[in-house]
Amino acid sequence: MTPAAVLNIISQARRQEARSGEFLRQLRDRATQLPRSVRVDGDEPAICLFQFAVEYIEMAPRLIECVDACAREADKIALFTPFIQAATRYFTQPSVMLARYDGLDGLLVKAYLCHRLMEEMYENNRSTRDSDLVDIEAIQANLLAHQLIGEPFANELDQSITITVLQIAGSPDYYELNLDPFVNQVKHAAWDWMREYWENLLIRNHIRFILGSCR
Repeated sequence: MTPAAVLNIISQARRQEARSGEFLRQLRDRATQLPRSVRVDGDEPAICLFQFAVEYIEMAPRLIECVDACAREADKIALFTPFIQAATRYFTQPSVMLARYDGLDGLLVKAYLCHRLMEEMYENNRSTRDSDLVDIEAIQANLLAHQLIGEPFANELDQSITITVLQIAGSPDYYELNLDPFVNQVKHAAWDWMREYWENLLIRNHIRFILGSCR
């Protein structure tokens, strides 16, 4: 899978959405059900959420490509290949659980799985966990995607991620692996554009999280 191939799939899904409007209708419903901790300040909340979802989806193949490039530069590709392959299969070989999801709503689910897998990948190694590679904005974006997908399905997706991570990196040995070479590579320019993307994803779509709020 290349970013260009997935972006082509996204373009096809957007053309399908232009004809049906189904995903936007779903987001109009979701916009009225968001927790109080999520505030959409735009005049058209559903449009803001729609654009957020499309950008979140487009980020997934680029994230995979960036992790792959940094792992190769750090000479750690063998350790990261299982994660890269699993994330890629969400798009190329989706499970039966995802068979009934197509269009942009299906791509949002696949992108969520990809982003959450990478988030858990960082959390399951001491070097990457201590490096603050995952910004709070990326975590918030995943939380919002969780809300847009809706429960209980989003919870089932999280459970599947937990199982996948345990299969790939469930041993204490993996947690203690020295991945500082990867961390150092990630902190170079290859990761800068991604950090900026995450930092501005919510802002440019007029979405913000209000700390301390509850439903």
